[in-house]
Amino acid sequence: MRGSELLVTMDAGVEIAGGWVAVTDATVVAVGAPGSEPPARTVLRADGCVVTPGLVNTHHHIVQNLTRAFAPSVRADLFGWLRTLYPLWALLDEDSVYLAAFVGLAELALGGCTTTTDHLYVHPAGGGDLLGAEIAAAQALGMRFHPTRGSMSLSSTDGGLPPPVVCQDEEMILAESEAAVTAYHDRSPGAMVRIALAPCSPFSVSKQLMTSTAELAERLDVRLHTHLAEDADEDRFCLERYGCRPVELFEEVGWLSDRAWVAHCVYPDVDEIGRLGRARVGVAHCPSSNLMLAGGLAPIAELRRAGSPVGLGCDGSSSADSASLWLEARTAMLVGRLRSGPASTGARDALEIATLGGASCLGRSGEIGVLRPGAAADLVCWSLDGPAFAGALTDPVEALLRCGPVAARHTVVAGRAVVEDGQVVHPDLDDAMRRHRVASRRIQGLDR
Repeated sequence: MRGSELLVTMDAGVEIAGGWVAVTDATVVAVGAPGSEPPARTVLRADGCVVTPGLVNTHHHIVQNLTRAFAPSVRADLFGWLRTLYPLWALLDEDSVYLAAFVGLAELALGGCTTTTDHLYVHPAGGGDLLGAEIAAAQALGMRFHPTRGSMSLSSTDGGLPPPVVCQDEEMILAESEAAVTAYHDRSPGAMVRIALAPCSPFSVSKQLMTSTAELAERLDVRLHTHLAEDADEDRFCLERYGCRPVELFEEVGWLSDRAWVAHCVYPDVDEIGRLGRARVGVAHCPSSNLMLAGGLAPIAELRRAGSPVGLGCDGSSSADSASLWLEARTAMLVGRLRSGPASTGARDALEIATLGGASCLGRSGEIGVLRPGAAADLVCWSLDGPAFAGALTDPVEALLRCGPVAARHTVVAGRAVVEDGQVVHPDLDDAMRRHRVASRRIQGLDR
């Protein structure tokens, strides 16, 4: 890649006007200033662009794009929203999950994402290998993928929130979790697929499953993920059922460690922020979803100061309804300033959360989220052309996140363009979109 207006490496603050990036075998081998470019077989032009590392999505529910902006749920709070949508998600199968993942991953790539996790916690009986279907879609597109084997076991008949139709037996969950790691987890440097274990939430799994999953993750040496402190209803549920707040429960079941990263974390108190930070528990900040469901403003500046790595998450495509990490980064900057003041969060803070913070949450610091020799060749070229950027002359990074909206001109994963000139490279996207619409209509009951 050469010809950029500015190369933002995220490597100790290094930014290079006119910078270039050289790639060999899916790895960055050099970066530098104009005039020092090495010879290359293929050149990707980035004229008029800010170039950054690929953005890292640390929390998502990709299958929810099958029920995006579902009208009966749009005015509900978190628990009401879930109760409305659980019965629809019970209709998932391998084909619909593959299509949701293919379309959702393409959407993420268009928004500058190169690595994404996904929290797939609904596994209906007879639905097939839904995790495998997602992974197949990621491999077809060439996206770097960290899916999590999620689970729900505490149904409404046992005092939990979800109906029995979307829950599983805990022995089956643990067995299938281990099988998923055995089948799909790649421990090698530059891995394109890694698996984490992810019981859904305090109101949908038992304490025993949380404890057993932490023990299994330790034995298999994989990461842990869950929702935590997302909503005031979660606080009330934990106090009524367990006699403690969610963070105390989280610690009691053996999750308070740097192996874990959690989604949302809107409601920790001052003491809990300190405990999470000291343990280096990562946090996936999901600002759009928190706003859409009126969940609140997460204490991100405080969590980062306490020591928690903080990344960005698009969250579900039925709550945020959009999967653009550029939008999440901009929103994180805005709500950070609203909550903690204008000096607390600038464009570079938001970009750091979207890159380095996300890499840390996923246990891949130094490998993704940064452009330096030895790092993965994951990068995004962001065009600063057009009326939206007229007059934004003094700081291209501030312009990138203050102006816009912006989509990627090029998104490169492991040295290969997934998006080029603003278009998804894979030829099957239009067909997948048509098939996705059919699956979405079926699940939403629009053809009955």
